Amino acid sequence: MDHEVFHVRDSRTLKAVAHPLRMRLLGELRAGGPATATELAARLGESSGSTSYHLRQLARYGFVEPDPDRRDRRERRWRAIHRFTAWSDVEMAATAEGREAAAILRRRQLEKLTADVENFERERDLWSEAWVEAAGMSDLVVRLSPATVASLYERVSAMLLEAAERDRDDPDARPVAVLLAAHPRRDDPSSGRS
Repeated sequence: MDHEVFHVRDSRTLKAVAHPLRMRLLGELRAGGPATATELAARLGESSGSTSYHLRQLARYGFVEPDPDRRDRRERRWRAIHRFTAWSDVEMAATAEGREAAAILRRRQLEKLTADVENFERERDLWSEAWVEAAGMSDLVVRLSPATVASLYERVSAMLLEAAERDRDDPDARPVAVLLAAHPRRDDPSSGRS
């Protein structure tokens, strides 16, 4: 991938990727590497006409591009241009379209997290004891400033990328969904204030 992060600045671009099939296509290309519309259609249970159309829309808005390393001149393989998509909620809140697109993407992240947890629970017996012990979530609540939260996102992302590079050739490594979420609360149980 050419760039790590695609910083979306306008609501139309964010809305373009907020389409459910486009999010799934982009996720597949980011996780699995370049693929044709037909290959993606088979993986996602969609028609190749539909995946082809939505890949062209993702290309129009700068999320994907034709893969220059084609195996065959007749096939059109697509690749994700960036590893991540980011946007400013403050910028997106300036328009109703931006607020809606950002909200859709946040809901999609929650849906994906829920699906990952449910799939793991359903398949728990198929995983090694080491994976069963390592998998999980945390709900630690701490007092932090907005600047510290922003810094933590950057530091944790960097640490995850370093760890992925270290484990790239480890036969026990698997794709792991890591969701980092931080939302302030109005009430502060530690101080008795609200």
